[in-house]
Amino acid sequence: MLVANHTSMLDIMLMLRVSENPFVFVGKKELANIPVFGFFFKRVCIMVDRDSSKSRTGVYRRAQRRLNQGLSICIFPEGGVPEEDVILDEFKEGAFKMAIAHKIPVVPITFYDSKKRFSFTFLSGGPGVLRAKVHEFFETGILAEEDKSTLREEIRAVILRELQK
Repeated sequence: MLVANHTSMLDIMLMLRVSENPFVFVGKKELANIPVFGFFFKRVCIMVDRDSSKSRTGVYRRAQRRLNQGLSICIFPEGGVPEEDVILDEFKEGAFKMAIAHKIPVVPITFYDSKKRFSFTFLSGGPGVLRAKVHEFFETGILAEEDKSTLREEIRAVILRELQK
């Protein structure tokens, strides 16, 4: 399970560059409505309607099929791009619940520069280097579902510490 902070549309392309293993994104279904991007998104993502428990449950089945095919799963656990002044928003539990359920390690990844290069503020950003750090894996094989909040906070703390350096 690849998890990273999310500050820009560049994060999607940067994840493709950073990950050595093939993966599939889990993302909110609303992104499929974005012109051009949505066309590709629907073909390379497991889409979820966060307001539907049936959709959220279906993500687990589709994720298991992808894991069985040898793919990793990537989720931006903030659930969207935070406001411009937020360093790292709170994480939602879905990625961590899924990692524990499927007994797969969680790989925290820090993206440092995406907001500076291409933020969601109109006419902001500019050219430059995009840096990322892949942190040590967190094993989930011995964890139970009730450990998901602790796992979520431990991984968020790793990324937050890195962003505050």
